[in-house]
Amino acid sequence: MEDNKNKEMQFCQSCGMPLTDEILGTNADGSKNHDYCIYCFKDGAFTGNFTMEEMAEFCAQFVDEFNKNTGQHLTREEYKKELLKYYPMLKRWQ
Repeated sequence: MEDNKNKEMQFCQSCGMPLTDEILGTNADGSKNHDYCIYCFKDGAFTGNFTMEEMAEFCAQFVDEFNKNTGQHLTREEYKKELLKYYPMLKRWQ
């Protein structure tokens, strides 16, 4: 069994969500895609044709979950601004 504690945390290269084996996206051949989550990438294609702004707006609704997991207290708008700073570093938005 692989030791996940020593594995560097990977993030979806579209939405920035932490990737776990359970939520890996899928390629056209059904194999796991290690760059994207299942919510962003399924069967070899992106699940939505979002702009970066639209993706940040969509993901901002999960600010409570983010705050809970990080101990931060961001508002939805603050979180959206943080996402828009972070997204240009992700593969999908380069």
